[in-house]
Amino acid sequence: MFQVKNGWELTQKHEGLVVGLFDKPEKFGRQLAKLDEQFSGQLTELVKAGDISAKLNAINKVHSFGKIGAKRIWFVGLGKEKEFTFHKLEKALGKLFKEIKGSKVTEAAVYLDSFLTDQVDGLDAAHAVSEALLLATYQFDGYRQKSNEPERKLEILTVYCDTVPEDEVAASLTVGYAFGKGTNSARTLVNTPGNMLTATDMANYAVELAGKYDFEVEILDKADIEKLGMGAFLAVNQGSTEPPKMIVLKYQGKDEWKDVIGLVGKGITFDTGGYSIKTKTGIVGMKTDMGGAAAVLGAMEIIGETRPEQNVVAVIPSTDNMISGHAFKPDDVVASMSGKTIEVLNTDAEGRLVLADAVTYAKHHGAEYLVDVATLTGGVITALGVNTTGAMTNNEPLYEQVLEAAHEAGEQMWQLPLFESEKERVRTSKVADLNNSPGSEGHAIVAGAFIGEFAESTPWVHLDIAGTATSSKAHDLGPAGATGVMTRTLALFVERFEPIEK
Repeated sequence: MFQVKNGWELTQKHEGLVVGLFDKPEKFGRQLAKLDEQFSGQLTELVKAGDISAKLNAINKVHSFGKIGAKRIWFVGLGKEKEFTFHKLEKALGKLFKEIKGSKVTEAAVYLDSFLTDQVDGLDAAHAVSEALLLATYQFDGYRQKSNEPERKLEILTVYCDTVPEDEVAASLTVGYAFGKGTNSARTLVNTPGNMLTATDMANYAVELAGKYDFEVEILDKADIEKLGMGAFLAVNQGSTEPPKMIVLKYQGKDEWKDVIGLVGKGITFDTGGYSIKTKTGIVGMKTDMGGAAAVLGAMEIIGETRPEQNVVAVIPSTDNMISGHAFKPDDVVASMSGKTIEVLNTDAEGRLVLADAVTYAKHHGAEYLVDVATLTGGVITALGVNTTGAMTNNEPLYEQVLEAAHEAGEQMWQLPLFESEKERVRTSKVADLNNSPGSEGHAIVAGAFIGEFAESTPWVHLDIAGTATSSKAHDLGPAGATGVMTRTLALFVERFEPIEK
């Protein structure tokens, strides 16, 4: 899809040319001076008249009328040069690519040098171009009847850069494309209805991923899960006619299987709440309760493409949470793989149950560091809203690495406290070692504290994406629906990971 060339010339023919414009006194200085000259200074006049704006995220289209090789120019407003960042660039490009998609242009070019500053170099800009293109133009077509009219979309994007070698720009475009594609794969998984993405379907998807990227794969079926004593996971599956799957993918990027990162994703393909049933409005949208699993699978796709020198085991407990005569009930006591017993006080607090056994199994596969991702609690939305992922940890150095990756990915995160008093609340059962729902106060915190009981002393970070896994409205880098949140954060965390002194 991408072509990279040095030596931008005005005569080169394209359906469209994309140019960045900073908000400064001389809009067409340096590289862009020859462009304005070709228009006899009329571009400067359009700026003065307000028809071309350099304000951040402004997109203005100007037809060339044959004055240059490109038929039209898209000017992308970048705001103040000193305030410019990678994430501002990516959002501005996202808005641009949405407009190009609407115009049905199939070929265009980007003059990359017009986007560069002291804060954003050519490699950063190239990454932003390809990642933004994939994220902004993503759409989930659903299951409506398809039109016979062929779709016209951007198929070729030529990137001109005179300041960075072509091969380096191409490599950065490839990485950005991988990050965008992995995130979109996660979005599609989350958007897929529960009847079309069962635990078996998710396991098959993981097997295909393993085949493509040469991952080691293990799929535990119900008999395997029973043999291993994963009673917490099995309890959630009791009411279902769909068999559970414990999905394991292993990527070895080092010579020895050490310093292993465990990525654990909640894979509840549909959540009725069980006998603690959700309301008629609250139950709608529960196909998205496997957003954590989707983020882990999307991150593994990126890892498969970028091949970092790290060791990763991904563990996904997948089932739906249904009601039947066999379903688990409040007051039931179940035994987890770790040996700890759990009193079930709320069957709608099922995510922490499946994660309990998954975290234990990740450690069984040698995970020395753990990050779990889950659409876990409505409480995190009450606490942090719908734009910020809640985080908890038992190891601050590990959390700092995850937080740095989230900042780099542009995904907001905020740490919630994990005090001994909250740990004690999940240990208050009179009949078992733990209870799965000690009350609504600090709901997101006690849910995380419950998972922490199974991480034990292993360095661990918990990410609650209940608010951020979906968006109710479109944004510059995607449509309404699934966001693919934490996919890029996890991939960047793995790529940048440094072992922690123990």
